[in-house]
Amino acid sequence: MAEDLERRCGTCARFVRVVETIDDTGEVKRKGECLLGVWPSPLYETSTCSQWVRRGDFKARPAPAPSRERGPRAAGGETTTTREPVTLALPEDLLEMDANEFRRVLRYVIRDELGVGEVPMAGKWKGGEVVLKPGSEGLQEKRIPIDALFHKIVMIRDKLRVLEQKINSNPKLADDEKVQMQQYVTGCYGSLTTFNVLFADKDDQFSGQKGDE
Repeated sequence: MAEDLERRCGTCARFVRVVETIDDTGEVKRKGECLLGVWPSPLYETSTCSQWVRRGDFKARPAPAPSRERGPRAAGGETTTTREPVTLALPEDLLEMDANEFRRVLRYVIRDELGVGEVPMAGKWKGGEVVLKPGSEGLQEKRIPIDALFHKIVMIRDKLRVLEQKINSNPKLADDEKVQMQQYVTGCYGSLTTFNVLFADKDDQFSGQKGDE
């Protein structure tokens, strides 16, 4: 079954809080949530997106050995009290993340909870212009404010994400059709990686398949 879910949510490291349900035909379906919040819940294991990462690729850092705190000593040098270390149970997926991946997830969660959707542009480009210079002499060049261009690029990115969501949630599309259409969307992301230099935050950039960037 894992092979059938290659590059889908069912084998993604960010697919968490999975619940199994059985429909009227007896088919078992698994749905859960995305740690990055790429799409709203529920997500099904056959869904796809460009942020897929194979489960197990994130290596957990070894936890430090718990230290035992000793209390005051009674007469004779014996310890009267011992405070046991508090054990905090964390989801397995969080334990598998490195620091950078955890910050990425936390950033997405905060933005989602606060409703902050603004994407910042790299400071060095603010106030700049894109100059389109004709190849023939005597023709007037065209100047476009980078802020306006960046806004249009972000709108394209957001509309592509909506398109991904509609593809994944469309009940009339077969799984192989969803994967095929998702590949086209991912190809669009790859073509737009040229504009990644404009984003202040790397996590907001376009991410395509290797070879598209």
